[in-house]
Amino acid sequence: MRVLLAGGGTAGHCNPAIAIASVIREKNKDAQILFVGNRGKIEETLVQKAGFDFKAIRIQGFRRSLSPDNLKTVWLYLKAKSDCRKIIKEFQPDLVIGTGGYVSGPVVAAAQNMGIPTCIHEQNAYPGVTSKMLARKADIVFISFPGSEKYFGKVKKMVLSGNPLRTEVLNTKREDARKQLGIPADAFYLLSFAGSLGAQKINEAMVDFIAENAKKGDFYHTHATGERAWAWMPKALLEKGYNVEEEGRIKVRPYLYDMALHLAAADAVISRAGAITLGEITALGKPAVLIPSPNVTHNHQYYNARSLSDREGALLLEETDLSAGKLYEMILDLKEDPAKRETLSRGALKLGLPQASEEIYQEIYALLHS
Repeated sequence: MRVLLAGGGTAGHCNPAIAIASVIREKNKDAQILFVGNRGKIEETLVQKAGFDFKAIRIQGFRRSLSPDNLKTVWLYLKAKSDCRKIIKEFQPDLVIGTGGYVSGPVVAAAQNMGIPTCIHEQNAYPGVTSKMLARKADIVFISFPGSEKYFGKVKKMVLSGNPLRTEVLNTKREDARKQLGIPADAFYLLSFAGSLGAQKINEAMVDFIAENAKKGDFYHTHATGERAWAWMPKALLEKGYNVEEEGRIKVRPYLYDMALHLAAADAVISRAGAITLGEITALGKPAVLIPSPNVTHNHQYYNARSLSDREGALLLEETDLSAGKLYEMILDLKEDPAKRETLSRGALKLGLPQASEEIYQEIYALLHS
């Protein structure tokens, strides 16, 4: 089996491709796998760290406003498509899979024009322009949220697979995680995070939120600020009377490299509504307060969050309504109402698709052997 994958621009587009490649490699020791991505972007780093071969092309996205730079975008796209044809002719894949981001456009389009089977994986509830454009000729379109099919036109085959998830997230036990993190078995534990870069509005609210909990000691809490916020947030917290170097009920970190442990241990989660995060929350059945980012293409995080909140699988708090007081009230309500947590947990689990990687593998195997 020779498989070429393309997706990037963000970790949310790249990590599903890596998860798909990993299950292919696990099932087929002789499989030949190649990634194509943008030179110098996050996909180049992540793919190489995962141990897969990588070929770089150069491409950029369109600016939403009128800009002379869009002429360069068109030129780069046409050149990238030509480069992709050369890569495909050299690698001779049996299948090409695109997982979104503008980098997947020329790769999958070139394969479709050359008569090679293709698949699309869309992570978000509201699909991106690239996915919708490529889906018309794709052999299989994989979606991750119920209801996403209405945004696509006529396709050959659509499969609700969910988002491929990290095995450590699925396999870590709550009891083991709590022991490793030093959290009592009967304590209420909140996990919150503001993304790898650090969502400004969430972190601003978290300063007063953490200061309130530091005074009252209502629950155990770990917050990941993200890279940018770590430059200012410790000082802001110190001015409110909380020192991030303290090792008590509350811990504040720039990033959680042991996220699987914290997710397994958590009684509730506060986060943005990125597709991969929601895949993990639903697979584990974690009650969550979702604060979708308003600064993403087509407001897709709002649609992601609505796909859960409309089915009692999460609580939705829009950024325009976000305050430390409102958020604290919502968390205390969850802490004091186990029945509500149970309702949200059951709702999330109903939407969870923890076997996404296996589902996708079985579909592509059948495609190639039909």
